[in-house]
Amino acid sequence: MALTEDELKTLSYEPDAAGHFGDYGGRYVSETLMAALSDLDQNYQMLKQDAEFQRQFDSDLANFVGRPSPLYFAERWTNQIGGAQIYFKREDLNHTGAHKVNNTIGQALLAKYSGKPRVIAETGAGQHGVASATVAARLGLECVVYMGADDVERQSPNVYRMKLLGAQVIPVDSGSRTLKDALSEAMRDWVTNVDSTFYIIGTVAGPAPYPQLVRDFNAVVGREVKWQSKEIFGKYPDALVACVGGGSNAIGLFYPFLRDTEVQIYGVEAAGRGLSTPEHAAPLCAGRPGVLHGSKTYLMDNADGQISHTHSVSAGLDYPGVGPEHAYLKDIGRAQYVGATDADALAAFHEVSRVEGIIPALETAHALAYTKELAASMRPDQTVVVNMSGRGDKDIFTVAKMEGISLT
Repeated sequence: MALTEDELKTLSYEPDAAGHFGDYGGRYVSETLMAALSDLDQNYQMLKQDAEFQRQFDSDLANFVGRPSPLYFAERWTNQIGGAQIYFKREDLNHTGAHKVNNTIGQALLAKYSGKPRVIAETGAGQHGVASATVAARLGLECVVYMGADDVERQSPNVYRMKLLGAQVIPVDSGSRTLKDALSEAMRDWVTNVDSTFYIIGTVAGPAPYPQLVRDFNAVVGREVKWQSKEIFGKYPDALVACVGGGSNAIGLFYPFLRDTEVQIYGVEAAGRGLSTPEHAAPLCAGRPGVLHGSKTYLMDNADGQISHTHSVSAGLDYPGVGPEHAYLKDIGRAQYVGATDADALAAFHEVSRVEGIIPALETAHALAYTKELAASMRPDQTVVVNMSGRGDKDIFTVAKMEGISLT
């Protein structure tokens, strides 16, 4: 299904009226949620054209989040690798420490405009939970965050941050006790409390219109890179790289460049202990199409059609599905999706920390691992922009535990 370069330049890259990106997306949910999703879609389509809503969103990004985030030249790492010039889009410098706050501000404003006093969220690495708790506190909304029990343990600093911000954190003990199960529990809560509750979804997965609206709110990342790259090195990047779990940080960087076909796009999934093993979280690399959490997309399942358990050292990538727009971009050939193992990510985590003085999130470290390989294969007059999607403060206990170091 891969398209020609001319065809890729002329695509709209927008979902159809039913929320489909090609064969993917849509709304596969209970009847209880269909009206709520329809209302959300109508409100969003109206408000994104509303000047006051956009003014408030832009003001919050500037004055609360601290945008624009820098486009930083990783000079020492570039010189060490000896290939393309590497730039970091510093989403780790945002308030709350990741890209997630771009999206949660937009959704919290939608909740406010919709008259919903309660918000719920799911989280894996904890950054979306923290961002949701942050904006809920700012707007005076009740906030409940669902988090897999295993992730509660490995992301304890973020759990405490959410509680400090006034959120209730509910551990989920079912299934794999990770992000997939947290999302399932959040969906159950929403079905039960749909009249009073707004679901702040954490990624570009889920039923329409969530993949579109989350993408649109986070596309500020790619829009900034467009003008920053022209300003700093006089052209668009030759390549973009971002990690992909559900895929919100990646699509926020990729989307504004989709028609600029001279820019190569790479999404990096969690290859875990290897794509040849069952212990990974890479549905685009090693999965197949199916329906998960209200959307048709690529997912990981077994021969009986049951969702497979996943594995990744990074809680935020430990998910068996992916946003439907990524599935579409894979099929039409506009983006390439690759994997980085736990070992690759840990090596990049340490290397970038020591060479650049920036401790990356373990999710980001997967993108950095592939960036090292990619940049080494390119010319010194070429550039790579990698999305530094989050900072690694939250992961120091995980890394220390894996290396047998006690921090207590």
